[in-house]
Amino acid sequence: MARAPSSVAEVRAALGHASVDVLPALIDLHESDARPGVRQAVEAARRRLDRHNTESERLDRLHSLEDRLRADGWLRIAGLDEVGRGALAGPVTAAAVVLPPDARIEGLNDSKQLTPRRREGLAVAIDSVAVTCAVAHVPAHVADALGMTRAVHRAMELSLSRLTPSADHAITDGLRIGLAIPETPVVKGDSSVAAVAAASVLAKVARDHLMCDLATYYPEYAFEVNKGYGTAEHLEAIAVHGVCPLHRRSFGPCGDTPTLF
Repeated sequence: MARAPSSVAEVRAALGHASVDVLPALIDLHESDARPGVRQAVEAARRRLDRHNTESERLDRLHSLEDRLRADGWLRIAGLDEVGRGALAGPVTAAAVVLPPDARIEGLNDSKQLTPRRREGLAVAIDSVAVTCAVAHVPAHVADALGMTRAVHRAMELSLSRLTPSADHAITDGLRIGLAIPETPVVKGDSSVAAVAAASVLAKVARDHLMCDLATYYPEYAFEVNKGYGTAEHLEAIAVHGVCPLHRRSFGPCGDTPTLF
C-alpha cells in the first residue's frame, strides 16, 4: 500500500492536484493536521470543492427545463438565440444548439456575461460536445427589408433548419417565434437554459469573427473593435466617411448618411 503524503509539500501537492471526486476524502484525511501549511492547503481545497459544487448546482439548474422536456418525450431539444439586433452594421446572427442530456460545460452562461477569451473557449467546448449545432447570418440589407423582428426570426429559422439531425423541439430566448416545430419561449433564456446559453455563445463568437473579417474590407469603421455597434468612435467614422454596404440604412444614424461605396 502506498503511504499517505506526510510532508507539508506532499500534502499541498496531493490536495492541489486531486480531482474533485477524491478531494472530500483527502480533506477528511488531513483536516486535523495542525501544521499551518497543511491547514492552508486544506482550506484552499475546501474552497475549490465548494466552487465546484456551486457550479455543478448552477449547471443542473441550467439543464432543468431540457430535462423536463425530455421526460415529456422530446428527443432533440434545440436552444436558439441571436446577437447583433442592436448593431448599426453587420448581420443579425443566430445559433441553434442541441446538447446531450449529460452535458455539463463548466462556465456556460449568457454570452454577454463572459469575456471574449472565455467565449472563445466555451465555443470550442460547445462544438465538441453538442449533438448538433448551426449558425446563420441575415445580412444588413435583408434586415432592412424585413424589419428587425422578422430578421431575427429568419436567422433563428435558418439556424434551426441547418441542424443535422433535426430538432423536434426548440427553446427560444424571449417571445414565441412561430417555428415549424413546437417551441418553448423563455424570457432571459440565455442565462437560465443551457442550450440557449450555448446558442448565445456560438452566435456571438461567429458574428464577432465575421465582423473582424469584414473589417479588412472597410477599415475606416474599426469593425474588429466595435463589431458594428454604435460606439462613439464608430459614429464619428460614419460622420466622416458616410456608411458602407454593411450598415443598416433603416437605423437612424445611418439612414440619412451618404454611402461611402
